[in-house]
Amino acid sequence: MNIVILAAGMGKRMNSALPKVLHPVAGRPMLAHVLDTARTLSPSRLVVVVGHGAEHVREAVAAPDVAFADQTQQLGTGHAVMQALPMLDDNQPTLVLYGDVPLTTAAALEALVHAAGAERMGVLTVEMPDPTGYGRIVRDAAGNIVRIVEQKDASDEIRAIREINTGIIVCPTGHLRRWLATLGNNNAQGEYYLTDTIERAATEGVEIVSAQPAALWETLGVNSKVQLAEVERIHQRNLAQRLLEAGVTLLDPARIDVRGQLTCGRDVTIDVGCVFEGRVHLDDGVHIGAHCVIRNATIGAGARVQPFCHIEEAKIGPAGRIGPYARLRPGTELGEDVHIGNFVEVKNSQVGDHSKANHLAYVGDTTVGQRVNIGAGTITCNYDGVNKSRTVIEDDAFIGSDTQLVAPVTVGRGATIGAGTTLTKDAPAGKLTLSRAKQMTLDAWQRPVKQPKQ
Repeated sequence: MNIVILAAGMGKRMNSALPKVLHPVAGRPMLAHVLDTARTLSPSRLVVVVGHGAEHVREAVAAPDVAFADQTQQLGTGHAVMQALPMLDDNQPTLVLYGDVPLTTAAALEALVHAAGAERMGVLTVEMPDPTGYGRIVRDAAGNIVRIVEQKDASDEIRAIREINTGIIVCPTGHLRRWLATLGNNNAQGEYYLTDTIERAATEGVEIVSAQPAALWETLGVNSKVQLAEVERIHQRNLAQRLLEAGVTLLDPARIDVRGQLTCGRDVTIDVGCVFEGRVHLDDGVHIGAHCVIRNATIGAGARVQPFCHIEEAKIGPAGRIGPYARLRPGTELGEDVHIGNFVEVKNSQVGDHSKANHLAYVGDTTVGQRVNIGAGTITCNYDGVNKSRTVIEDDAFIGSDTQLVAPVTVGRGATIGAGTTLTKDAPAGKLTLSRAKQMTLDAWQRPVKQPKQ
């Protein structure tokens, strides 16, 4: 099968410099969703017709299985398909899709392709309560499709028809090539309509069949930011439905955003306002608090992430306790039962089992052993303005509050670092190390008195 995806439009109503088909749904360009669905049909030729912002579109979706055809002037859908004809195999039927219709399912397309077979023309249609703006499906007395009439060219009688053309068609490529060569632009838009091929097929006696998707939302196109937001919510609702059916507890299915792939074990609970990006896995019994942003992360069984945490490219071990207001940056790997508390940031660090940093700390480029306590206000000074160096804190060490560990430095096993220490040399195992200025009290000192304004 040949598949042609039309993606050349500017999208004036989007009011954006970004080509319309690159506007994101669930964090990915609309066109990427259409390509994913197209690939499920295993096409032998996959052609994307580009025009406005062509270079940006090519760069965004380039892949070995994708060919591009240029439509330098946007003269209608029929004209767009003409640009792809040199790349198509006449021995295979051609399916035409749209880069700004991102929610069509593979099941709907498979039904259409099956209905059309190798010899018939197939049209995906839907019935709408208010079909204003859409091309109407015109049938004869026997119920056969004979033509499609665009809204601007339709009489009042035809405008009363509620069955509309989605624009998605499939037909023998040889027929399509011949019909496109006969198209004219004598219409209200002055464009070459792909839909006019329907009338050509009827005139030649080629059977025209139709198929309908399971839901109207599968055929919704995006021409404005309002429609983009509507499609986003529909898509997120569908993703939430799948999570619920898989046993995930969503405290409000209307308030979750999945912008990638989220997989969950049993008895996972997700509170409101959470955003999941990239590939995220939540193991059995994980609880995610409200308003967390989690990107490309794995969270182990029984872990609890409190509200307002940001986690990116990190691994959290079983029974971990994170947040609230914690930030785990790329390269963070936490062992079992690790506690990372409020306003703690961890970056490119490994933290061993049962260790904790519960308050107001920065742990960067650090290897932390097991059962380590990192006190409030502790900072690993890992950057000298040019290079980054590593800190090592061995098992059972205790780091007192308000400590600065100036890397490269090692804290030995079981060592204690006194509060307020600036550690610039290795601290030996099992001993107390501290650095403090001598404390003094000045008996003659008096608090300054505020002078009256002149």
